[in-house]
Amino acid sequence: MLPDKVWTSGGDNGALEAAITHAEFMQNRMVLIDPPKPVGGARLRSPVDVKMLGLPTSPYTALYYPWLDVANPFYDPDTAANLPQTFPLPPGPFAAGVWSRIDARRGVWKAPAGLEATVRGALGPNIDIGADLQDNLNEFGVNCLRSIIGPVVVWGARTRATKSKPEYRYVSVRRTQNMIGESLYGALQAVVFEPNDHRLWASLRASAGAFMDTLHRAGAFQGEKASDAYYVRCGLGSTMTQADIDGGVVRLVVGFAPLKPAEFVVVQIKQIVGQTA
Repeated sequence: MLPDKVWTSGGDNGALEAAITHAEFMQNRMVLIDPPKPVGGARLRSPVDVKMLGLPTSPYTALYYPWLDVANPFYDPDTAANLPQTFPLPPGPFAAGVWSRIDARRGVWKAPAGLEATVRGALGPNIDIGADLQDNLNEFGVNCLRSIIGPVVVWGARTRATKSKPEYRYVSVRRTQNMIGESLYGALQAVVFEPNDHRLWASLRASAGAFMDTLHRAGAFQGEKASDAYYVRCGLGSTMTQADIDGGVVRLVVGFAPLKPAEFVVVQIKQIVGQTA
């Protein structure tokens, strides 16, 4: 998230593009992109508007909409009645706060959306998002902020890669992989310059396996059994060749079955007929 930087069609988006390039290189962070202030033609009314805006489609980006109205702390009906009572703010900072709160409560693998993902400090969105517009925008990776049954909530958990890379369609999937990669990379720096042999490979498998098992027990993955939830591999003929070993490379491969949010709940109702006493 870059303060005071919004994505504009045909405008100077260089700073945001540089941030996205950096996030893709580091693979341990995401960029929250703010849309233009929704006035006049800048409103996102349909997928056509999303396409015309030319938004990036990187799996390391997420976009929330619309802007939110907040109370003006400097307004006073007696001494400063000439000031506006409210003013709009972009949605990115509010979404970042929701991410942080959901991470602390449930974990990074929980999609930061739904009735639990309430937005604090805002009076409401400056555009009412109905179900039809929500469905249209969500399909193209635009997460809406809505007032459904009280407080404003985040009603969408998609990255901008919804169409381009559907395997990273969800913010929680992208961020879970970021977290695992960064955690393992930091923890395994202790083995640098150790002999690259079977003892090291076994140690890496054990350490990474213990970490993944902790996440599995915390409910971070699909699969009731560990074998269905993740795997850890490291060894000659499995993840490395002799050329890798000669080049000083030790390759640890970790796979996991990510949790995906239940975006659509389908209820089927059937009548039971012809029952006899």
